[in-house]
Amino acid sequence: MTRLLALFAALLFAWPALAQQPQSKAPAADPANTLVLELKSGRVLIAMRPDLAPKHVERVKQLAREGFYNGIKWHRVIDRFMAQSGDPTGTGTGGSKYGDLPAEFSKEVYQRGSVGAARTSNPNSANSQFFICFGDGCRSLTGQYTLWGNVVEGMEHVDRITRGEPPANPDIIQKAYILADGPNAPAPKKK
Repeated sequence: MTRLLALFAALLFAWPALAQQPQSKAPAADPANTLVLELKSGRVLIAMRPDLAPKHVERVKQLAREGFYNGIKWHRVIDRFMAQSGDPTGTGTGGSKYGDLPAEFSKEVYQRGSVGAARTSNPNSANSQFFICFGDGCRSLTGQYTLWGNVVEGMEHVDRITRGEPPANPDIIQKAYILADGPNAPAPKKK
């Protein structure tokens, strides 16, 4: 009984110190399905969801491996809503050289850190553009826009992207790559 009380007392006194330890960031579960975005203030890890949107995930992987996203502007950044990128023209009207993708809508609810495919009014027009939600302002997009990933680390860097439609001095994706491939992604394309 004395040992039990001593152990309890030790835990009681140690608890405040343990509670103040910084929480480690959870690593991405699957490096082959983790997109890394290097932004001006740090690295963002996105856990891609092939279980929800296999065609969209394959397209993002293909484009990242080709260096497509390197140097691309964040062309539409709306406070409390989302940051949009993935257009090589920087205007919100461009896409990749590949055809558009069919919608892969799901019941997965959009929330802070959700990553979805941008599109026109045609549900089957997603191509290369995507957006990251700042908060619950994207909730109404659930079931109407393909959700293909979630930020698992570095959301504070997404929060620092310069706002505007378009921003006067837009930030860029410095480099994008698949975590399993390592940081040796292709160099940014010359524009």
